[in-house]
Amino acid sequence: MNKTKKKEGFAGQRAITLPKQILSLQCSSNSVISDAYITDIGYYPNAKFHYRKRVHGISQNILIYCVEGKGEAMIGHTQYSISPGDFFIVPAMMPHSYGANSDHAWTIYWLHFKGKAAESMCAAIIKKFNGYKGSVNSNLKRIDLFEEIYSHLERGYSNDNVTYTNMCLWHFMASFMFDTKFNFTNTEKTGEVTSIAIDFMQLHLDKTLSLTEIAAQVNLSVSHFVAVFHKKTGFAPIEYFNHLKIQKACQYLQFTNNRINEISNHLGIEDSYYFSRLFKKLMGVSPNDYRKKILAEPAQTSPTLALTG
Repeated sequence: MNKTKKKEGFAGQRAITLPKQILSLQCSSNSVISDAYITDIGYYPNAKFHYRKRVHGISQNILIYCVEGKGEAMIGHTQYSISPGDFFIVPAMMPHSYGANSDHAWTIYWLHFKGKAAESMCAAIIKKFNGYKGSVNSNLKRIDLFEEIYSHLERGYSNDNVTYTNMCLWHFMASFMFDTKFNFTNTEKTGEVTSIAIDFMQLHLDKTLSLTEIAAQVNLSVSHFVAVFHKKTGFAPIEYFNHLKIQKACQYLQFTNNRINEISNHLGIEDSYYFSRLFKKLMGVSPNDYRKKILAEPAQTSPTLALTG
């Protein structure tokens, strides 16, 4: 039985956990998306030793889509073997475990989602495939749609971003339920003011930027830039920049062993106490408690499933 625990995660892994404040103010209370919205999303390539076991399930529904390698899943009392092209659904509060094959580790795209319609989506997929597992044809357009959702969330939590990505969730889920009908056309990025400013923020998460510096990137006065940015995103520029920093901090906490002061420094925040206060304000818990919560999820061995951190 493999006793390895992989604390550093998987090379190339990506994941986003939406802050509680955003879930409350912009998802569950937004009538457009409250019936189905994403709480967590990620991509794990060649995820050797990946394994999760939740004896009581979790409050979100889960979708995991395997594109390479193999794995296994136990959902309720049903065991499934997972191969490329397979996906599986785990309804909220359903006991489950899943993990990568020890010899041919899977590469997976995954998300957690909530809402009354989300539960109905799961039920419809389970009914169509007569179980929790289904198979779909390989389609780069499905991956493009996942990346569309992920990249917009990665750029922050403006009302437009959150609403748009969660409306895309319906399309993404439909790509599994109606595989033969699925068709998606890539959208192109625009060069508008807020997009340029956010790109600049993303490239400088390790620094402390001033409004003057950001406004200069779009050739606007500070006052005009602040007005345009707030109208488009619903946030002041520096507040938005802080959301991006905390999003990155969550990834450091989940995927590295860096100390809190090291993470703070990586994000251009010299005062680690200020960083901790900012993190708690946006995420609802302290950095240490966030990391403990991530690490507290059971990582147990199984005769057929390898172990993850």
